[in-house]
Amino acid sequence: MFNMPSSLSAVVPTFVSGAGSRTISPVGGRYGAAPDSSTLSRTRAHGGPAGSAATANLALLGALVGLFGELHPLFDQWAQTSRDASCKGMYGRHRVYSDGTPVGQDAGHRADEPTMTASTLGRLSAARHVATYTAGQVGATVVVARILGCRLPAKALLAGAAINAVTHVVIDRREPLLWLARKAGQAGYVERCAAARVSEDGSVRRELSGPGSALMELDQSLHRAIGVAAAVVTTCIATRRACRG
Repeated sequence: MFNMPSSLSAVVPTFVSGAGSRTISPVGGRYGAAPDSSTLSRTRAHGGPAGSAATANLALLGALVGLFGELHPLFDQWAQTSRDASCKGMYGRHRVYSDGTPVGQDAGHRADEPTMTASTLGRLSAARHVATYTAGQVGATVVVARILGCRLPAKALLAGAAINAVTHVVIDRREPLLWLARKAGQAGYVERCAAARVSEDGSVRRELSGPGSALMELDQSLHRAIGVAAAVVTTCIATRRACRG
């Protein structure tokens, strides 16, 4: 299901090559044709390929946890537009413009602009953000894996990406995260550690979410924890055939 670099041949097996190639195994310290069941039984009894397969699984899991976790801030912050960041948590039936400004403000020069409900804008903004986040995360994972000589099955990669994407949308809509924080006994933390925002006119307002707030810390820690779960699922799917062998 993925090819490991030859430098790891003494430790890590390659589970599946590309179309038309053979399943290979580092029995005897060299790559060759896949051994028969009796050979596997003997080598597993002496800590051979079975132990190497476990090492490969752990290596892949560690690599994915590192990629998902360390690339998360890049695509969650740098790849997110300011408009999506400010609008993705919006709710309500009142009409707003595409930048979140309520209809009625600046009406003189915005009469022809499209409007939508605040909840619709919030959902669209969250979806846009997660689309760019997921594309960046998947693309970077594929590139890094290829550089290291590995190839992850599409099904495994997409499963992990789906876990990250779906949960990311839910968390970034903010109300589900606030509900979870209350259930987990973190309501006081969220209320006490709010952020102060200074407007262009110099006025200061209190904000529960965004940089500098407790809710932001809860948001980031939850994204990273889910990233570990996504990495585990990706690893299990990618190595399932090898483990069954």
